[in-house]
Amino acid sequence: MPPIQPCPRCQVCGLGGGLPLASRQGPLPAFPCAAFPGWTGRAIGMAGPQSVSVVLLLLLLLPLGPTWHAAAQRCPQTCVCDNSRRHVACRHQNLTEVPNAIPELTQRLDLQGNMLKLIPAAAFRDLPYLTHLDLRHCQVELVAEGAFRGLGRLLLLNLASNRLNALPQEALDGLGSLRRLELEGNLLEELRPGTFGALGALATLNLAHNTLVYLPAMAFQGLVRARWLQLSHNALSVLAPEALAGLPALRRLSLHHNELQSLPGATLSQARGLARLELGHNPFTYTGEEDGLVLPGLRELRLDHGALQALDPRAFAHCPRLHTLDLRGNQLDALQPLQGPGQLRRLRLHGNPLRCDCRARPLLQWLARARVRSDGACGEPRRLRGEALDALRPSDLRCPVAGAEEEEEEVAAARPRVPAGTSKEKAGAPGPCPRACVCAPESRHSGCEGRGLQVVPRGFPNDTQLLDLRQNHFPLVPREAFPGLGQLVSLHLQHCGITELEAGALAGLGSLLYLYLSDNTLSSLSAASLKGAPCLGYLYLERNRFLQVPGAALRALPSLFSLHLQDNALDRLALGDLAGMRALRWLYLSGNRITQVSPGALGPAQELEKLHLDRNQLREVPTAALEGLPALLELQLSGNPLRALQDGAFWPVGRSLQHLFLNSSGLEQISPGAFLGLGPRLQSLHLQKNQLQALPALPGLSQLELIDLSGNPFHCDCQLLPLHRWLTGLNLHVGAACAAPPSARGQSVKAAAAVFEACPGWAAGKAKRTPAPRPSAQRTPMKGRRQGANKVGKEGVGL
Repeated sequence: MPPIQPCPRCQVCGLGGGLPLASRQGPLPAFPCAAFPGWTGRAIGMAGPQSVSVVLLLLLLLPLGPTWHAAAQRCPQTCVCDNSRRHVACRHQNLTEVPNAIPELTQRLDLQGNMLKLIPAAAFRDLPYLTHLDLRHCQVELVAEGAFRGLGRLLLLNLASNRLNALPQEALDGLGSLRRLELEGNLLEELRPGTFGALGALATLNLAHNTLVYLPAMAFQGLVRARWLQLSHNALSVLAPEALAGLPALRRLSLHHNELQSLPGATLSQARGLARLELGHNPFTYTGEEDGLVLPGLRELRLDHGALQALDPRAFAHCPRLHTLDLRGNQLDALQPLQGPGQLRRLRLHGNPLRCDCRARPLLQWLARARVRSDGACGEPRRLRGEALDALRPSDLRCPVAGAEEEEEEVAAARPRVPAGTSKEKAGAPGPCPRACVCAPESRHSGCEGRGLQVVPRGFPNDTQLLDLRQNHFPLVPREAFPGLGQLVSLHLQHCGITELEAGALAGLGSLLYLYLSDNTLSSLSAASLKGAPCLGYLYLERNRFLQVPGAALRALPSLFSLHLQDNALDRLALGDLAGMRALRWLYLSGNRITQVSPGALGPAQELEKLHLDRNQLREVPTAALEGLPALLELQLSGNPLRALQDGAFWPVGRSLQHLFLNSSGLEQISPGAFLGLGPRLQSLHLQKNQLQALPALPGLSQLELIDLSGNPFHCDCQLLPLHRWLTGLNLHVGAACAAPPSARGQSVKAAAAVFEACPGWAAGKAKRTPAPRPSAQRTPMKGRRQGANKVGKEGVGL
């Protein structure tokens, strides 16, 4: 028989030790145990054999001692602590620093909506077990070096929607396990090589909606496991040749909504493992084989809603596995059969002015032979206008018998020439560069930013496509201010103190697509001043002094796609303000003083997709004004003093709306029929930071992927029972918490079953429930598939 091993001394009360209690003979003296009040050594020693297992269990628990007990009990007064799940939430508490006394064992910490401004060094050193940290909307302006040291287990760090304009070299040190980093919606202007060098496990990096204009070489050095890089909605115009080097695992790259003037093929080819590339909403007009795009694994390429006017047949010759090519919303009137991508199965051409004559026969024959599905429609000739391309036969495509040569010449004259780069010798040498400026012939960019200029300089190379004149001082832009710049696509005139554009100021700018006049002192515009830029698609007039929409002037812009009038002094949107704007898709009116949107004011913009009316003075939803907007996808009404929503408030856009923002609107009451008509297409509903004490159930919103109810003082009584039942059927985190009664304060409305058990009808409602899968639960795998190859999707490590 082996010898009996001695027991260790109790680590809590300091007593015990020696032989196991069950082996001792005779009675034991009674002694109290600090860890378990009411128990004594004699009681334990005199117990029968059944208690031996209890003793062993207690011995396993004793090492945790009072340290664990205190860690589980303490919780800052401004926070809600769920110790069973190790979650702590301190949301929207106006905190200026990370609170003390957060339980050490916390794994998920939610601090969003505070006023931290600075994240100091080692700010979370006492929380070594954190896996998820949410710092969204915290007004953070600076992250100190070493701010996150000690968080070696952290998987997700969310710093979105803050005010960061730079990241110090060692700001992200210590995050060796981080899988997802959210930096969306900040003010980042540059990335320094090495910033992300310590993030060797990172799978997803989101830098969308910043102000990046340039990516330096090795910008993402160290991200050897990154699979998805999001750089959309920036101002990127230049990518260094080695900008994407060192990303061997990258599978998805999002660069849409930037200012790339040409396809940066050589740079993109550094990420040879790319399977999905998103380049839509960039202003390049041509792409060809000479752009050097070599991506052997590319499956999906999006070039939608740009300015493409010509596409070389061999542009994607070195992308042999390309399956889907999205060319929607460009200016292509002709397209030749593509050579190289033998696996192409989907070609999206909707929204291009395709000319369906005899020259389109090779395209039609190739689509049939290669079994490529296409969704384009004819723009010309008139007899075939609107006809679906895939419904035509080759015999339908014929050229006029008489006058064919003249028509050919007209089409050739109207079609832009292939930009310099395919035959630079024919284009001639570029012109000189003004003394105070820098002109880059390779990228066709010229700039005189911040040079103190008092007049608009002249003498730029004739092939200039981007001209940057920001932060100078010329109050007047004179007539014919930009001579010889017929190829100019993007013009930057922000922060120049401009008060007036003279008639003819933009004369000759027939290719201009982007015009930036933000942060000036303009109070009016004339049609004559804009007349020379008929192709202008994006007009930025934020932070000027407009008292009304310059509707008469905007009629000179038949191609206007996106109008930005945020943070002016508009007090209404009146009938006629948008007359003639049939091409308008995005309208941004945030941060004005608008009290009224007149019925019919939005009617001319029948293709409108985004309408931002947030941070105005609307006291009710402008329901009548929403009539006639069948394509509206996103409606922003947050930050208005709405207080209440009436029945049918969004009925006119119910069939199209996907995203609805009503947060921070002082809402106190929502009628049961307020969302009537909003059905299967609505994906996100934002109701956070209001004054809602009650909310009706919303069973008609069956396809929601996001609903945010946080920051509302819900009164958890029987009136809220229908909402509780509806929320329990959603496989979503909604953020709704009880503010009253005191016994339920801080509990989740969704999980607070005990609060509602005494309500009439509780048992009947419970009996009706079945174990069948909920619709939203069935969607979860689909959402996972939409994440593509990224194994760490938002569901995997989201807060």
